[in-house]
Amino acid sequence: MSKSIIEILRSKNSPKEFSNVVKKLEKVEKTEKNITPIKTANGEPVYRFYNTYDDDLELNTNPISISVQPIESVIPFHYHNFVDIVAPLMGNCTAVVQDKEIEMQQGDLLFVGNQSVHTVKPIGTDDIVIDIALRNTAFSLNELNTLLHDNRQTSISGMLFSLLSDRNYGKGQYSFFKTNNNSKISRNVWEIIDEYYHPDKESDKIIRLEIMILFSRLIRESYKTVDVKWKMNDKKRANILSLLLYIESNYADITLEEMAQHFGYNANYLSSFLKKSTGMTFIKLVHLQRINAAAEYLNYTNAPIDKISFKVGYENPSYFYKIFKKVLGISPDLYRQKAHSNNG
Repeated sequence: MSKSIIEILRSKNSPKEFSNVVKKLEKVEKTEKNITPIKTANGEPVYRFYNTYDDDLELNTNPISISVQPIESVIPFHYHNFVDIVAPLMGNCTAVVQDKEIEMQQGDLLFVGNQSVHTVKPIGTDDIVIDIALRNTAFSLNELNTLLHDNRQTSISGMLFSLLSDRNYGKGQYSFFKTNNNSKISRNVWEIIDEYYHPDKESDKIIRLEIMILFSRLIRESYKTVDVKWKMNDKKRANILSLLLYIESNYADITLEEMAQHFGYNANYLSSFLKKSTGMTFIKLVHLQRINAAAEYLNYTNAPIDKISFKVGYENPSYFYKIFKKVLGISPDLYRQKAHSNNG
């Protein structure tokens, strides 16, 4: 581990009063609605946070983001629409998912599914705990499919695939990895953090690759010591995987009727199956894939936005702007501006 990275993390983990955090986020969100509890869990208020923020509580639109847990601070129960990885880098912490307490030691990793209510109890001044947020635009289905089919530890690779690709899957799900401070896994995590806090134009790519390597190492080690709360039907997984991969490959000009014909289904049946399996309609799945592709073009090219709009399947740039902002919470031009700024 780098001493300079530790200094950076410690400079960002000062105590935070949640009421002050709420006030800052409401200003960042620029909405008339106040941030209030959505429901309760065990008598405690539960908040919904669908955006990601950096350590200074500024909006972060990157598909992969990292933040440091503030020390000696109460974090209320909350949930996200993305996967959250809790990682104690130094010391330990107690995470709570739904109503289960999980004692975590240095080097452990906890994957929390989207829509899963969780928190981390206040940590000590010597502890360093980070959160890695993984949005559904972080990886392509083909990348995750490689994990799924190239490993014999199907329960673990299947869990990772579903948490990261099934957009509405994850409620109440988590996976706890006891790594026993495995040197390669620890070094892997520190490399990700180092790239994140010392970014250049290649950092986003390197971080994605490092996380994929981390997944593979976790799968390799999982048969030794891992506590997984996970159940899934392999046949259903294979079916939905094939359908989602087809959408990923044909998103620009796909139609429900043509897709149904390709798989030998009735269009109405296919539509219902997709909605039941993912919680999303066919058109919403297509929108997500198109916006995911558009974000890549905005990040890595200087192509005009109207041409990117046409490239990913939208003939009307105004409609593209509307869908892009609805999915990612930011306009395409501002997304590109932020991405290029982060890439240096």
